[in-house]
Amino acid sequence: MAYQTLLQEYMLIPPVTRAYTTACVVTTLAVQLDLASPLQLYFNPNLILHKYQLWRLITTFLFFGNLGFNFFFNMIFTYRYCRMLEEGSFRGRTADFVVMFMFGGVLMILCAFFVNLLFLGQAFTIMIVYVWSRRNVFVRMNFFGLMNFQAPYLPWVLLGFSVLLGNAISVDLVGMAIGHVYFFLEDVLPRQRRGQKFLKTPAFLKRLFDPLPEEPEYVPLPELDNIRPGGFDWRRPYQPNNQENENR
Repeated sequence: MAYQTLLQEYMLIPPVTRAYTTACVVTTLAVQLDLASPLQLYFNPNLILHKYQLWRLITTFLFFGNLGFNFFFNMIFTYRYCRMLEEGSFRGRTADFVVMFMFGGVLMILCAFFVNLLFLGQAFTIMIVYVWSRRNVFVRMNFFGLMNFQAPYLPWVLLGFSVLLGNAISVDLVGMAIGHVYFFLEDVLPRQRRGQKFLKTPAFLKRLFDPLPEEPEYVPLPELDNIRPGGFDWRRPYQPNNQENENR
């Protein structure tokens, strides 16, 4: 029963968040069990271009270091804000969320060719946090009970905390910069006079990831109303409440 309950809870996690966090945990466990080495995972342009070790383009985003405080800290933030984005502003738009992942990943890879970055997972987490924070500007945050601030300051607070942990500041700055580029292209520029949307999700990704829309004249059977999980009215569009407090 416990296994089934855990499996059910796991399957309730949105697909992109579930896939990414699972890949990160599995990669870290593989290193911990000596099934893989960080030397096989880090970003190395020479090995990618000359030895065709293309998997490094992916594994550089999946390894957050050995099991320890830094790993759990990053994974908690990755899971929390990735899920809130996918269930919030990207609700029903999984393909658009995948495009955000691809856009951020490609830009980070390009940066890594010019900046000495070996692992990009932390930068990717900061990018996700940055986008969430700019889309939830009125949310009040509490950082370990030490300070209160508005959500847009969260990436900067994490940057300061990362410095205290001895991490390279360049990783966080790259994540914040790319998060800002995505936010500007997706949320700011299209709302400007004569602005346009540059990031367009390909139709094949929408067919692959997005659920099929319900027919407007479709009326579910009465008994189905009693088995929908959580009592949520799935016919009502989701409207995230930006005024609620977020405590960490």
